[in-house]
Amino acid sequence: MSKLFNNRRFGNAVGALACAALMAYALYAEHVLGLEPCPLCIFQRVAVIALGVMFLIAAVHHPANSGARVYAVLLTSVGLAGTLVAGRHVWIQMQPEGSVPACGAALDYMMDIMPLSEVVAKVLTGSGECSRIEWTLLGLSMPWWVLFSIIALIVWALFVNWPAQRIDEWRK
Repeated sequence: MSKLFNNRRFGNAVGALACAALMAYALYAEHVLGLEPCPLCIFQRVAVIALGVMFLIAAVHHPANSGARVYAVLLTSVGLAGTLVAGRHVWIQMQPEGSVPACGAALDYMMDIMPLSEVVAKVLTGSGECSRIEWTLLGLSMPWWVLFSIIALIVWALFVNWPAQRIDEWRK
């Protein structure tokens, strides 16, 4: 059993499954609990999906040490983009009532009428719909949990994919 946990392929597959679980809950929250995702929530979903795909590719590829470091850097980069979006969402939710602009157009409408760069810029500025907190667990909103989850996935990606003598010895 210990050899299974020492396997880089297994570790990357666990990361991919964790991302799939996060997305499964996001879809459950949307379709069963009736929570409509705001544009920043959609961007966080994109980051989690991208992380999951990268973990899956790393698991299938199962590279040697130098290739694993490339995956560690790629996973960390995607994860950092996700933490920036989730962190921005948390910051918007922490602003005093009325200090965030009123709700803007829906994301699909903006995608139809604006270039992608303008849509991204507009979404990252946030709007009233992004400041609403409709769900909490242990007093923290969903963007907080996404932020913590992505940070944990970055740490996992580095642990699994960044070969170091001390980690290899600890794994034994």
